[in-house]
Amino acid sequence: MLVDRFGRTATDLRVSVTDKCDLRCTYCMPAEGLPWLPREEVLTDDEIVRLVRIGVERLGIREVRLTGGEPLIRPGLPGLIGRLAELAPRPRLSLTTNGVSLARLAEPLKAAGLDRVNVSLDTLDPQLFRTLTRRDRHDRVIAGIDAALSAGVGPVKINTVLMRGVNDHEAADLLRWSLERGCELRFIEQMPLDAQHGWDREKMVTADEILEQLSAEFDLVPEGAEARGTAPAETWLVAGYRTPDGRPARVGVIASVTRPFCGDCDRVRLTADGQMRTCLFARDESDLRTALRGGAADSEIAERWRVAFQGKKAGAGIGEPDFVQPVRPMSAIGG
Repeated sequence: MLVDRFGRTATDLRVSVTDKCDLRCTYCMPAEGLPWLPREEVLTDDEIVRLVRIGVERLGIREVRLTGGEPLIRPGLPGLIGRLAELAPRPRLSLTTNGVSLARLAEPLKAAGLDRVNVSLDTLDPQLFRTLTRRDRHDRVIAGIDAALSAGVGPVKINTVLMRGVNDHEAADLLRWSLERGCELRFIEQMPLDAQHGWDREKMVTADEILEQLSAEFDLVPEGAEARGTAPAETWLVAGYRTPDGRPARVGVIASVTRPFCGDCDRVRLTADGQMRTCLFARDESDLRTALRGGAADSEIAERWRVAFQGKKAGAGIGEPDFVQPVRPMSAIGG
């Protein structure tokens, strides 16, 4: 098992399959993009499958989420998911995407073995979407969400980052839209993971502010710690609403900054170039790719992974005097 010195066990592996993205969100990267990883440094499908297999067979990994960058721009992604679905014990497979290419790929991804999908959507306004992402693709994201729902890749979760004076007035509208479509909305506090290092806590919309806005229009019933488990989102039932299969509808808030949940974290990450990270905000990485390409046995790679994971810090440290933002931005780490 992957157990750190504080007794936390990692069972949820986030795997970045590319650092590239086809949007240029203002809170993530500059308009011209970033220096992408050279192709030879990016893990191949065979290498990803082998590392995930080691995680599943030897380290107790039970959930695998593919991220980016934007994972849907990686060629042959359904085939990669199909290979991961054949591992034993079979991990639960999910994907975080901006949704731009999801309408085309939802059915093939489902057929390959994808269990569920998270789609990023920060606004219902096409013009504001164009301003935020520097791309005119709002209609494609909406079509992608509908395609995922139709394909049965669910529950479909919507990830939304609210920004003060930009889209913070849309909280209730986004929730209503998600409920009507049968999606589960997750608001995420904006985190210091932008490439420009321009994050400003004063401009961040907090969990308390989000809940205050939602409570003005919806009756929210907290589910509590037992329902949350090790998930990053605190959740509330939305009275009067049901999911398409009849379950109570929910809304969640991931308050990474104001209500950190590091003590219950069960996640570990692999970057697209084969570096193991214990946390989104880690300043150090452990190189698994070199061992992989150098002929190391599965047992050696697993042991390297175990030893490195024991160095996981107690918390992300946002707000602490000695906090330093990671050198890699979110797109290069994997969400």
